[in-house]
Amino acid sequence: MQRPRELTPPEGFAEFVATRSAALLRSAWLLTGDAGRAEDLLQTVLADAWRRWATITALGHPEAYVRKALFTTYVSWWRRRWRGEIPSPPTDEPEYGDMAGESANRDALRRALARLTRQQRAIVVLRYAEDLTVQRTAEVLGCSYSTVKVQASRALRTLRADPNLELFAAWRA
Repeated sequence: MQRPRELTPPEGFAEFVATRSAALLRSAWLLTGDAGRAEDLLQTVLADAWRRWATITALGHPEAYVRKALFTTYVSWWRRRWRGEIPSPPTDEPEYGDMAGESANRDALRRALARLTRQQRAIVVLRYAEDLTVQRTAEVLGCSYSTVKVQASRALRTLRADPNLELFAAWRA
């Protein structure tokens, strides 16, 4: 019986993951609205990047490549049917004080983002959470400049209309 060979990460990959995974995970969470799915999405993208790391670093800007892969993988996940278990919340949760307001705001944002289409959600995250330009967002998602503008406008209209989002309360007309 052969022993499996030890896998060592490509040069620079471990450092990249250590420094950028928190920001990438935040983007994945904003897209999926679920911590578990966000971790799955990021793990899928990083596993793909592992195999192509030499090529990615040779092109330069590895984070740009990984971010684009994160968003394109997310947008294409509609084809994948997930039939896994959905864990129930723990029954003996420790109390950490009054974090209800912050939790309610996070939950309202997650629910509001979930009501958007996948493309609108990706555009909102890229434009407003990642602070990309319209042109760069179009490049990352592989769509036109006008598609980004129209979908961002529709998404913001939907978010502004949500009565549970304090973030957009001042913008309601």
